[in-house]
Amino acid sequence: MRWGSLRLRLVAAGTVAILLALGVAGAGLVVLFQRHVARTLAADLDVHLRQLLSGLEVSREGQIIVARPPADPRFSEPLSGLYWQVSDDRGQLLRSRSLWDTTLDLPLDEPGPSEVHQHEIAGPGEARVLVAERSIVMNPDSRIRVRAAIASDLARATDAVRAFAKDLSIALAVLALVLALATSVQVGLGLRPLASLQRGIAEIRAGKRRHLPVAVPTEVAPLVEEVNALLDAQEREIVRSRSRAADLAHGFKTPLAALAADAARLKELGEMKLAENVEAVADAMSRQVDRELALARLRGKARTGGSSTTELKPLLASLVTTLARTPAGARIAFDIRVHDDVMIAIDRTDLAEVLGNLLENAARHAESAVRITATANPLAVIVEDDGKGIPEQQIARVLERGGRLDQQAPGSGLGLAIVQDVLEAYGWQLRIGRSELGGARVQIAPAAMRSSRHAGQAEAAQQPPSS
Repeated sequence: MRWGSLRLRLVAAGTVAILLALGVAGAGLVVLFQRHVARTLAADLDVHLRQLLSGLEVSREGQIIVARPPADPRFSEPLSGLYWQVSDDRGQLLRSRSLWDTTLDLPLDEPGPSEVHQHEIAGPGEARVLVAERSIVMNPDSRIRVRAAIASDLARATDAVRAFAKDLSIALAVLALVLALATSVQVGLGLRPLASLQRGIAEIRAGKRRHLPVAVPTEVAPLVEEVNALLDAQEREIVRSRSRAADLAHGFKTPLAALAADAARLKELGEMKLAENVEAVADAMSRQVDRELALARLRGKARTGGSSTTELKPLLASLVTTLARTPAGARIAFDIRVHDDVMIAIDRTDLAEVLGNLLENAARHAESAVRITATANPLAVIVEDDGKGIPEQQIARVLERGGRLDQQAPGSGLGLAIVQDVLEAYGWQLRIGRSELGGARVQIAPAAMRSSRHAGQAEAAQQPPSS
């Protein structure tokens, strides 16, 4: 996931929300547990207080005694954290062995006979303790008022809360991780229709389909409908544009034929220079018209998915046979190094347009040999000649529409422009470099193949047989 990605934003927002929710829930659970511990401690103190009060008696001498002390053994263990203390209004003080030599400094308070008061005070060793106390009258005749108190160290409750918070934090961390992963999966499932749309658009660009699939979730359906409507409108506009271009190109055919006839008459009248100029202009216009017709045909195929697969070797053999009958091709030895099973996913007519221009240029500039090589993995077709080649600094000029290095040679310079237009329509690209034969090395390959060096390595590894 990259910065700015919708998936990253949704996952991050979901994770932050999960962390906040679990943090608040964890804090709330700790508070609830703390209150539960406090209530449990208060209930235990009340039980101990009842036991203490039930064991109080008055001796014959009128002294308060604890005939049956509380049964918890911690009351007999010094500084155990659980204490009891009994005092009366005459100054008598009784206390548990656990208090050792200390006393509970109870606050000034007058609880009623049936009331239990709780206080948090400093106990033995300055430890905080929770005290539950109650005041009763032991002897109705003498009206001796007794104040009984039970105290428990709060450190045990604090440790319990701390241990609970630690265990809870580990559990919540694991839960947060699981929920974050679940959020990521949920976001991935939610964004899957967008990936499907992306694949659909890629297939439209490749000419494999004309519309996006309509079997999508309800939330995405309006977008798909709008895109399909846009594609239909674009197709209608392309059809109209192609028709206008074809009409315009065909409209030039008659004037061009007239110019050719005029050039022939000028030659008969001896106006050779003027006739050659007219023929050059007519040839340039004819090439331009042919290019526009080819582009019009390509636009229709690229939009409607009309491309097909062409067997390369028979097509090359046909082109070489035709080219060998021309003055430029008759003096050239063509070396075709292509396996019989190499197939190119380009319409035969369009591929013939591309390879015909490349072979014609190679034959025109070669000294004596032209080599055609094809590799299947990676897929590439390479045309090389043994001519003078093209200087590296002038390759960009050659690739320009109408760009030519030899202004004296015949031609309009549109051959490579037409080649590039056809290749771009099929997602291919053209590269020019220096051949080991000494001349130019022209390679055509799918655009995904970034470097012609890889093709050269594959070519050296699998040299097909010569024909």
